[in-house]
Amino acid sequence: MVGTLYTAVRASRSTRYNTDLILDVESAGGRGLSEALGLAGFTNLDVVRNPNLGATPYLARYQIHQTIGLSQRTTEQEPGFYALAASVPVRRIELRGGKLTLPDFFDINSVGSDSHLQFMNWTIDNNGAWDYAADTRGYTVGGMAEYDDREWSIRYGLFAMPVVANGIDLDWAFSRAHGHNGEFELRHSWVPHQKGVSRMLFFANRAHMGTYREANDAFLDGQDAMPTITKHAHFGALKYGFGYNTEQSINADLRLFGRFGWNEGQHESYAYTEVDQTISGGADYAGTSWRRPVDKVAIAFVSNAIKSDHQEYLKLGGLGFLLGDGNLNYGRENIFEGYYNWHAWRGLFYALNVQHISNPGYNRDRGPAWVGSVRAHVDF
Repeated sequence: MVGTLYTAVRASRSTRYNTDLILDVESAGGRGLSEALGLAGFTNLDVVRNPNLGATPYLARYQIHQTIGLSQRTTEQEPGFYALAASVPVRRIELRGGKLTLPDFFDINSVGSDSHLQFMNWTIDNNGAWDYAADTRGYTVGGMAEYDDREWSIRYGLFAMPVVANGIDLDWAFSRAHGHNGEFELRHSWVPHQKGVSRMLFFANRAHMGTYREANDAFLDGQDAMPTITKHAHFGALKYGFGYNTEQSINADLRLFGRFGWNEGQHESYAYTEVDQTISGGADYAGTSWRRPVDKVAIAFVSNAIKSDHQEYLKLGGLGFLLGDGNLNYGRENIFEGYYNWHAWRGLFYALNVQHISNPGYNRDRGPAWVGSVRAHVDF
């Protein structure tokens, strides 16, 4: 169960120089299936990967959002949780600082990003190969800047990394540990009179990370009793990668989306999940034709992979923060997901969700597995 108390105020009412102040308190309780272990593409994005943290409320977000208009001409904007103004300058700079989660602003996809009303799988809602800066709950501290024009945007941010892989504590020494994230967004449609967006993402993390090859060699040479990547960590180690994200409306009811992600895969999976390469695609369809225009039915597929050194590490008996069962008969982790989201009344939604997983944790000797879910969501 996840509960959020969201508050925000427009400190300045100027359209050209608008200021938003955001404060978000959250509670996340419950345990994931199999303690959220054994899958790279885990089945529920809202699961906290350390169940021992409990449901004690915490500050999830605190932000200052400043808009600096560069033109007198304005355009309408749908007010949201992170931008309250209904009208903004066509050309503008937006600055943000504080505590946040990076998928609020990077790698956004209107078809596959919202685990409360859309898909639930980690690697369908987000790019699994994007090892974005975050603590165990998915939040970090830092700042970002964004430039918006009529048909394109560019954004960049610098954020704190965790002290250890999947850790709850952040490393405040930005000189030795930090996450760079940048994205270019082009709002161009391939279908006349419909909306289409493409996004190119890059990231580069520096942190106290180990390399799979060093851990493998130390075990094979008899230095370590088992492959242990944390024994071969180096301050300032660099992990980098990129992603591509696209969405395209076909008509008023049908939308398509897709993602591709890659990272260098030599350094340990550190902050998100154990994926070195991913490709996904899917679609959703609104229920207008059966007089349920707010309902959605959707299907998606994702295929995740890891590099050879990462495979060898798991095969030799090494453990990551999610994977490792003493052996590995490698195969790509392939996942299908489908859902029906039913709008019951105002802000009340119910959903049925099913996922089929082949080669869980990249192991051909595991699965296939079926996971069904029932979800309730209320906002007001």
